[in-house]
Amino acid sequence: MSAPARGPQRMPMQRGPMGQASGGEKAQNFGPSARRLLATLRTDMPLLSVVLVFSVLSVTLSVIGPKLLGEGTNLVFAGFISLQMPAGATKQQVVDQLVASGNQDQANMIAAMDFVPGAGIDFEQLARVVALVLAVYVFASIFGWLQARILNGVVQRAMHRLRLRVEDKVHRLPLSYFDRVQRGELLSRVTNDVDNIGQTMQQTLSQVVISLLTVIGVLTMMFLISPLLAVIALVTIPLTIVITVLVARRSQKLFVQQWKTTGVLNARVEETFSGHSVVKVFGHQREVEADFRTENDELYRASFGAQFLSGVIMPAMMFVGNLVYVAIAVVGGLQVAAGLMSIGDVQAFIQYSRQFTQPLSQLGSMANLLQSGVASAERVFELLDEEEQTPDDDPAETAPDSASSLEFDDVSFRYVADKPLIDGLTLAARPGSTVAIVGPTGAGKTTLVNLIMRFYDADAGRITLDGVDTRRMTRDDLRARTGMVLQDTWLFAGTIRENIAHGRPGASEEEMVAAATAAYVDRFVHALPDGYDTMLDDEASNLSVGERQLVTIARAFLADPRILILDEATSSVDTRTELLIQRAMSRLREDRTAFVIAHRLSTIRDADLILVMEDGAIVEQGSHDELLAAKGAYWRLYNAQFEGAAGDDDAVPVPAVPLAPPPTTAQIVVEALAESEDAVE
Repeated sequence: MSAPARGPQRMPMQRGPMGQASGGEKAQNFGPSARRLLATLRTDMPLLSVVLVFSVLSVTLSVIGPKLLGEGTNLVFAGFISLQMPAGATKQQVVDQLVASGNQDQANMIAAMDFVPGAGIDFEQLARVVALVLAVYVFASIFGWLQARILNGVVQRAMHRLRLRVEDKVHRLPLSYFDRVQRGELLSRVTNDVDNIGQTMQQTLSQVVISLLTVIGVLTMMFLISPLLAVIALVTIPLTIVITVLVARRSQKLFVQQWKTTGVLNARVEETFSGHSVVKVFGHQREVEADFRTENDELYRASFGAQFLSGVIMPAMMFVGNLVYVAIAVVGGLQVAAGLMSIGDVQAFIQYSRQFTQPLSQLGSMANLLQSGVASAERVFELLDEEEQTPDDDPAETAPDSASSLEFDDVSFRYVADKPLIDGLTLAARPGSTVAIVGPTGAGKTTLVNLIMRFYDADAGRITLDGVDTRRMTRDDLRARTGMVLQDTWLFAGTIRENIAHGRPGASEEEMVAAATAAYVDRFVHALPDGYDTMLDDEASNLSVGERQLVTIARAFLADPRILILDEATSSVDTRTELLIQRAMSRLREDRTAFVIAHRLSTIRDADLILVMEDGAIVEQGSHDELLAAKGAYWRLYNAQFEGAAGDDDAVPVPAVPLAPPPTTAQIVVEALAESEDAVE
């Protein structure tokens, strides 16, 4: 079938001069996207409060540690100095002696110290300080582990909810969305982008909280120790902000481009691998490889640029931190020499300066992850913001359980606003009747089926089921009454039994086997090693194309629908099997409405009503014999198929050969069992 008959043409992605995707997606601002991403954690606010408490405790203890270590250093240094002084003298006597001898700097330094001349190191006090420091760091680690453990659960639950939202959203999207978006691009958003968001939140949330609290705590301690040195350390903040903003502004666009190109490349790979045999047959390997290389190069350039730019932040922060470290060491040494600070305080301040620049560097380096994660979040949010299909009426109407009379009343529809497809269509399909739809490619045959199933809603007119407008019914109710067998088979990874039972969950084993027998699945399934328990992969590659189609027909048989839609349902089976299936379907169609889309006109000669469609309109309708006698569009199609080239108006039509009366169900089953025995022998 052509694209217009199945849906709108898939819109090609516009490309710029460098081959980069240039149309369609447009990145949101970093701030709104980041806030919306954080809003996904709102459900776990109580746990996040616990995480914040543990983070504060962990950071507070970590910040106290250097100050306590400084006290230990003071004890050791004071004890060492006291051993150089005469025992029995007072500290003031030593200071006065140094002043008298002209050693003013040494006198100032010793005056600022607390020691007893000749006493040596107070190991008992030193042991208490070391034990306290050890306890502080142990509890800081415990609280840090607890907050990380709880936060991990919060993030994973948030990603679980996000995946559920994406899954629900996909089911609420109209079919038109899937007609215009490449499958690989959609899969990339659902998998790669969501995974990247989870990794980003996992790696950054904890570090951001810890880093911010550390900066606040360390800055407080630095001002308590030395306001002068604290001011010197503050120089790193504006430098950090300037560097981060300048780099982030440039790398954010590249991260958006990186994940967009990843989606395009995934779509290319999925398309190529699913059609690998076609690529080989037509010798398009070089073209495919060239396209892949082009898109892979785009991804390389975007990824390299984004990672390179964001990777500049960490080295730049380390360089700024080293400059501040040198300045603090020099000024701190002068402060100690002047007796304005103790050596332990200088040591503690140097540790604090490292603790101060380290979280700033971490915040800068996390800009890399944050930009990548927010770029992925933008793509996921764009999916979540897509326009959904119109909701079902509430309360909805319903038709009787036995309803199978379907009518089109002046129905008009178009995929694209300025391109009419179906205009003013009126027809009636009565219970027990078979309506065949024929016509050239692109005439709108499959579009008619899409309207029946409410994959699309009509622009004008109405479609009724036993007088009830299908738009007033829920989609689930309408589709539960309908069975479809398409030309493109769809089987999921599982056993043959599970694939057939998918038609009606809860059906008994006997009902499943009866449906398989009626669809002639039973005659080949016993030749398989595990029979009905044979496992199929996601492409059912261990079955032939015809066997896969028979399984889908058995699934429709088991569903026992009131409305049956067959879209070239027997196109992949041999002629003899097709005839047997048609006989089985004739039993299935009793008291049901059946729509049959067919190209092989020999398969629909016994239809109660044949509709001939051209350009979205029914140009002829009637029985097989009536349409042949009219020598119109159907007559030309029939001649083109059975007599010669299309358009040979002078060709004489071949008379229709009437089919034998439909066999009974017992005859069908007996015949199928006999063939199964022949196959086994």
